[in-house]
Amino acid sequence: SILPSPAPPGLPDRFRMFRSCEWEVLERSLNILQASDFYWGPLSVGEAHAKLQREPVGTYLVRDSSQGNCLFSLSVRMPTGPISLRISFQEGYFRLKNWFSDCVVRLLELVVAGTRNNPLHFDEMGGTPLV
Repeated sequence: SILPSPAPPGLPDRFRMFRSCEWEVLERSLNILQASDFYWGPLSVGEAHAKLQREPVGTYLVRDSSQGNCLFSLSVRMPTGPISLRISFQEGYFRLKNWFSDCVVRLLELVVAGTRNNPLHFDEMGGTPLV
């Protein structure tokens, strides 16, 4: 499930400089994210985890990353509690583990479909698989 909330309109001004082709990918993806029910924009990791703590396992949200070298983070309610995973942006693609796409929403669709048969394992999750 997702934790819905409207994100603030407009493009964040904290993004680093991008080549025009990267900026087009980022702007398109951000517009799609802002139309989704699960993008919270500038939400701190603590605030995201507090919101997810009260939600069922599997609930997630996407927020702006507080990490300077990442644009977005995926925060997920796991059986052991909420965790956050960084979504990187390199060479025009958003990446999470072995999945990548030129759209954050499409990336999440790939991850959801892919983890049904092959759970993700991240150090941040302490051995708990993400399905």
